[in-house]
Amino acid sequence: MRRPLAVAITGGIAAGKTEALAAFARRGAATVSSDEIVHRLLAEDEEVREAIRERWGDAAVGNRKRIAEIVFKDPAELEWLERLLHPRTRAVVTAWLEAVNDPIAVVEVPLLYEGGGEMRFDKVVVITAPPEVRHTRRGDLDDRETRLIPDEEKLRRADYAFVNNGTLEDLDAFVGEVVEALSSS
Repeated sequence: MRRPLAVAITGGIAAGKTEALAAFARRGAATVSSDEIVHRLLAEDEEVREAIRERWGDAAVGNRKRIAEIVFKDPAELEWLERLLHPRTRAVVTAWLEAVNDPIAVVEVPLLYEGGGEMRFDKVVVITAPPEVRHTRRGDLDDRETRLIPDEEKLRRADYAFVNNGTLEDLDAFVGEVVEALSSS
């Protein structure tokens, strides 16, 4: 069995990564979201749930809002949570990639460059959007962005990049071009 071409999607908060992932899926790529994996781990993984219970109490178990309140106010707590979740998330993604039979496998990884994960992928797609566009999509972007690599750096390091300040059709057309390029390489 041939290994699929492993593609990561990354970019800023509310830039359109999830919409791009959906566009890849519509074009036949196998897709998975690291955020969804993390949500499943928080909800279902008993080791994760027990570690959170021991660290922050019962009220935080399975409560993403409460966890966010804790970790985004205290860098040490965020670091602890990332040490708990990131290896498990990587293991799930690795197992998923090994099981994929499609020629292209796309993984949404919001903290790809921040976590040094780009070397695990054959190609990287970066989706960005101007701050005013992202604010319109999400509202409060809070302090989470301060820990992210600037968009300019992500764009420079990307194999494919798109500034998502137009329509969903524009984003979809970009993804179509990427799939065509990946399929012909």
